[in-house]
Amino acid sequence: MDIIIAKNDQEASKKAFERIQEGLQNGSIQTLGLATGSTPLKLYAEMREARLNVENVTTVNLDEYIGLAASDPQSYHYFMENELFNSLHFKASYLPNGMADDLEAECKRYEQILSEHPIDLQILGLGTNGHIGFNEPGTPFAAKTHVVELTKETIEANKRFFEKAEDVPTRAISMGIASIMAAKSIILLAFGEAKADAVQQMVEGPVTEECPASVLQNHPNVTIIVDEAAAGKLNVKDSTTFLR
Repeated sequence: MDIIIAKNDQEASKKAFERIQEGLQNGSIQTLGLATGSTPLKLYAEMREARLNVENVTTVNLDEYIGLAASDPQSYHYFMENELFNSLHFKASYLPNGMADDLEAECKRYEQILSEHPIDLQILGLGTNGHIGFNEPGTPFAAKTHVVELTKETIEANKRFFEKAEDVPTRAISMGIASIMAAKSIILLAFGEAKADAVQQMVEGPVTEECPASVLQNHPNVTIIVDEAAAGKLNVKDSTTFLR
């Protein structure tokens, strides 16, 4: 587990961008796993501004809310179109369909997409409760793409994106932890003091389903990029390689 501690979220996002740019240039990234939320916004801005050539790259997204159409401004389909897909023209882009009539069938369909497009690099954010994707505490490490009942903590964190609290979806389709761990390499970004506890548990705590992100300690190629605030509770204070 490589840990990079950057001064702020802008510097951290630039370091993540440099990794992606290198992978695109040397051809090691054919399938790129993407995340949503506020964490990757500066990374996606770097990608837009660089006008990267991604015509041979396929993308797969971590998750999508259940009950929001792709045209809904709060859907992750809409987010990705606005933040990246309208500017960079990927070969193909896949997200779960949160409006599917048969959600279990949709999970199987999406898992099949992942098997046909193995992820070379997956971008992750980190929830304050240690979730990755929408895999909440207690999610089995063996889980593949599945329907998730969002916790009150996650719903509360997402309220800022909606006009009314009652508009926040309570369920989502998410890649499972096993689906994420199948990626050849992973970059996780975390910013701000509110993420410090989760970062510390992820990096230095036990590997436990109560902190889903702690499973990343078992992945052979993970880079954790955090700002100084998010790294505030780590025993490690400088960029380093953490070997458990």
